[in-house]
Amino acid sequence: MLLLFFGRHGWTGESGRTYTFKCALTKRGIPEDSGGIYVFVRRRFGFFLQALYVGKAANLRGRLLGHEKWGKAWWLLGATERHVMRVATEDERRMIEEDLIRGLKPRLNDVQMPRSEDDAPNTPELRFWWQFRRSIANWLGSLVGRKTKPLNAGNSSN
Repeated sequence: MLLLFFGRHGWTGESGRTYTFKCALTKRGIPEDSGGIYVFVRRRFGFFLQALYVGKAANLRGRLLGHEKWGKAWWLLGATERHVMRVATEDERRMIEEDLIRGLKPRLNDVQMPRSEDDAPNTPELRFWWQFRRSIANWLGSLVGRKTKPLNAGNSSN
């Protein structure tokens, strides 16, 4: 029964891509000598999960043991578990972290939250999907008479 609740879980980023994470309830569940992405999670009523914090680390175990935000997440916000995903390269970790923060909008991620609705992502791949989703939203909005939003808002340098 524990595997049903505490096995693997998918988190979806702003781009629509789903990333599969492994639940790490104990120290042994956190991979050694591996970089990746982690999510502090609050579980409600067994099945409903809420992301409280998304971060990246070059060494997951070293970062998660004694993390400075875990105390606040656990004591004040009710975090019940940590989800981890191995990611080999720093560039990929940065892209996935940004995508998840923009999609999940966790409460404890205050620095890298989007500044406004028109804040385009920094990485080219995420920017492409952001603009694609924005164009579809504009098209659907025009069918019902809503005002369209510009596609080149935010990062217009590329």
